[in-house]
Amino acid sequence: MSDAPFLPRPPEPNRICGAAPVRALFLRRPQAVLRLFYTEERRRLAGPLCQHLARTRRPYREVPPAELARIAGTQHHGGICAVAVARFAAPLPGPALPAGLPPAPLLPVLDGIGNPHNLGAIARSAAFFGARALLLSGDPRQADLSDAAFRTAEGGLEHLEVLRARDLPALLRGLRGRVLTLAAVAAGGAPPEAVPRDRPIALVLGNEEQGPPPPTLEACEARLTLPGSGLVESLNVAAAAAVLFHALGAVPRRAA
Repeated sequence: MSDAPFLPRPPEPNRICGAAPVRALFLRRPQAVLRLFYTEERRRLAGPLCQHLARTRRPYREVPPAELARIAGTQHHGGICAVAVARFAAPLPGPALPAGLPPAPLLPVLDGIGNPHNLGAIARSAAFFGARALLLSGDPRQADLSDAAFRTAEGGLEHLEVLRARDLPALLRGLRGRVLTLAAVAAGGAPPEAVPRDRPIALVLGNEEQGPPPPTLEACEARLTLPGSGLVESLNVAAAAAVLFHALGAVPRRAA
């Protein structure tokens, strides 16, 4: 029996597919790219990216669509796929946000949203409306970053710091006074127009079946409900997030 220490297996790299996600990856994290694959139809897009990889001695290759689907693990690859160092939400050491977190009018908080496509769609809307970070709870149901999330986010995740709170209720209580903590609920909350705009907002979104769990709800200062026709109970959480981001007055962040 070997006396060598046990070394955990390194995580599988991300396979980031689609023109917008790959372009954003090269813009924000070019050092994370390990390999690039693309079809003939994406040759023009891939050209400058291949030049960068050539300078950094990273491989790239033009492949047929069927081979790209095998590499990407999906038929929805958009003709280009970058294999990148795996990225996950950064765990917070305690119940507080990092001191150097860029200021923004909105901080989306996800608590128990297990569908990576919903995570990616929310991240896309968050980046569009000027958020700088995305906070995930420690709930074991909560999805982390994944190939599906990157693909659905259409590059949005590359523009967000993604953090994970071990104790979300404690973190939310610590934000009181400086940040307005709102829990989105299907019924019984205040309408968006009643929310004051005198400070940044942390908007908590829970899973579609139950919403945010009771400890999270109790830690928030107020509850928010998006009014509808009543013909259906609620929107998909990603659709509701986009509407609420706009309704709360988040402003798109322009490039410098």
